[in-house]
Amino acid sequence: MSVTGIVLREDGRVLAIERRDDGRWVPPGGVLELDEAPESGVAREVFEETGVLVKAEGLTGVYKNMVMGVVTLAFRCHVIGGEGRATDEAAAVAWLTMEEVGAKMPEARAVRVFDAVRVGGPFVRVHDGTRVI
Repeated sequence: MSVTGIVLREDGRVLAIERRDDGRWVPPGGVLELDEAPESGVAREVFEETGVLVKAEGLTGVYKNMVMGVVTLAFRCHVIGGEGRATDEAAAVAWLTMEEVGAKMPEARAVRVFDAVRVGGPFVRVHDGTRVI
């Protein structure tokens, strides 16, 4: 089980990282620890990858990678402190516009951002690691 933090600023920009391992732009997130609640895990992962402290507001979607068998819970989050910085996992950290999200992120990651700002969630989707299927 993994978690993704969709961190939104008041100006509508979204926190994103450029992953060191594959160069892709994605929202921050990662695997939950065995003894960790999802809301705590998403806050930990966002901080570890970006230096930004967040609080989870609510579940916005459930996403299953059909190739890897990984289920990800996406949470809309708001900033409570810290400042973005590159980390061991993130070559770069940026606040992207929605247009930049659509242009830079793989569809399977961008949809998590778009779902977080849509009405009617949480949404359930499947993907192949790159595209929604």
